Amino acid sequence: VQLQASGGGLVQAGGSLRLSCAASGSLIGIRAMRWYRQAPGNEREWIAAITMNGNIDYADSVEGRFSISRDRAKKTVYLQMNSLEPRDTAVYYCDIDTEYKTYWGQGTQVTVSS
Repeated sequence: VQLQASGGGLVQAGGSLRLSCAASGSLIGIRAMRWYRQAPGNEREWIAAITMNGNIDYADSVEGRFSISRDRAKKTVYLQMNSLEPRDTAVYYCDIDTEYKTYWGQGTQVTVSS
């Protein structure tokens, strides 16, 4: 199983980006799909999760600005990021948690200029 994250880039403060994370390979027993981010010098921070039941949760730092969604058929999870701020600058990662293993994707860089 491989996860491919995309959609990062450079955006001005107040702008929007939509990240995608597509999984290839066979996935069994998926429990949740999640997004994290890591800014230079900081630890990796969980920011959003969606379970296979459709339950959604956000970190306080992104609540109301970011939106997570998924396409089961495409085995893809999305992160719509609105009202971006310079403090959102980080490498964004996705993971898929299954009953057997957690899979990580490579990160995609998001840079928000002031």
